[in-house]
Amino acid sequence: MIIKEIVFKIDYGGAELMFHTISDSNTKKLKENSYPGRGIILGLSPDAQHLIQVYWIMGRSDNSRNRIFVKENDFVKTKAFDESRVTDPSLIIYYPVKHLGNRHIVSNGDQTDTIYEFLKKDKSFESALNSREFEPDAPNYTPRISGLIDLDDHENAYKLSILKTVNNNHKYPVRQYFNYAKAIPGCGHCLHTYVENGDPLPSFSGEPYLVKLFDTAAENMDYYWNILNKENRIALLVKFINADTGEYQITIFNKHQG
Repeated sequence: MIIKEIVFKIDYGGAELMFHTISDSNTKKLKENSYPGRGIILGLSPDAQHLIQVYWIMGRSDNSRNRIFVKENDFVKTKAFDESRVTDPSLIIYYPVKHLGNRHIVSNGDQTDTIYEFLKKDKSFESALNSREFEPDAPNYTPRISGLIDLDDHENAYKLSILKTVNNNHKYPVRQYFNYAKAIPGCGHCLHTYVENGDPLPSFSGEPYLVKLFDTAAENMDYYWNILNKENRIALLVKFINADTGEYQITIFNKHQG
């Protein structure tokens, strides 16, 4: 498996140094954000050996906070920590991570299943999401965010997408796609559901932004868990995908089990 076509070498000089300066600044902003909601990061380790997926969930309500990540064979599923406290499972129980061969999916909802089924039929990531919209949780209309790493796609290192509204108006759905031809060693692109805390919650705006990544799953886990707001963070996972062999590992941390 060849990954060199979608990776450019970094020497920490010139434009590459600027990427890391920007990612440091953006990561600080994420730390200062009390409620970015659910978030996805896709990128490449500094040594260029692993493509990385980071996914976290946060919550303000008891229903949203009553969740953990659990492994289900090769996939990951959200699960209620205390089944007796569940009030509405429709938007909180789903598979955030699935894969089909060398195609690795991550999302913040049941659109993971939609993407998976479309890929099984040799249809595209984009066509799958063109069949979906934002979440029906008025007045927030939470965006659906999704990512794909396909090791067999030599035109893109990874893809990200957000399905949202125009200014929280459910009559006007928007679907945005971001395709990254080259991965930047030591950096990832971050996309989350909300700009910040609010009522209603304001949807993420603009492009996914650069953040820092590290060479091991443990480093990334510790770094992003400590960045996320202590009151609102719920669970975090890191998926490391070997760029040469396609082998992967998934690391999970749950607040309720930590």
